[in-house]
Amino acid sequence: MLDSEQTTGPDAAARDRAGGAIALLIIDMINSFDFEGAGLIQPKAAAAADAILALRSTVEQAGWPVVYVNDNFGEWHSEKSRLVDRALAKANPVTAKLKPEDQDYFIIKPQFSGFYATNLQVLLPKLGVSRLILTGIASDICILFTAADAHMRDYALWIPEDTVAAEQDERGAWALEIMRESMGAETAPTTDLTLQDWTARLNEAGIR
Repeated sequence: MLDSEQTTGPDAAARDRAGGAIALLIIDMINSFDFEGAGLIQPKAAAAADAILALRSTVEQAGWPVVYVNDNFGEWHSEKSRLVDRALAKANPVTAKLKPEDQDYFIIKPQFSGFYATNLQVLLPKLGVSRLILTGIASDICILFTAADAHMRDYALWIPEDTVAAEQDERGAWALEIMRESMGAETAPTTDLTLQDWTARLNEAGIR
């Protein structure tokens, strides 16, 4: 869990901690939706944002960290506030609902996977995280690539299908099937599975 004395911003231990902690990853939802195909995915992302917001509340109440993992959109000098300001330059219900809080971690990624060329792979062990909940967009690109890298690092995965979205529904379903069948990820929606039940299943199976 996060240190109890943390009050003003994200922090992490100097040394890696034992596993068992959970982190909620919110991927690419700080987004201007100004790319080709944005008109298809933005309404689905807005629906996913509602489910993510509810899940986030549960995660925070349990004392687990929230980690934003966001594309830099080709702006190599970007940082959190600049990306948020850019996304909110016009009406944007997705980013407006999911603006990061001061205590959240924020990782900027240059490619599809949240692990590629980022410090996510350093941060998570310092938080004692061995269980990841992946949410955001797009199911068949950044979620899929991040899940694959997480799977190769032995993270237990829950990718609730109601918290992710893709431009094409069939491609989103295809990606979820791959993550479920090839990576052992749980993909049940948050309406069918609670954080507590997922944790209990992992504990019963002896999965840290």
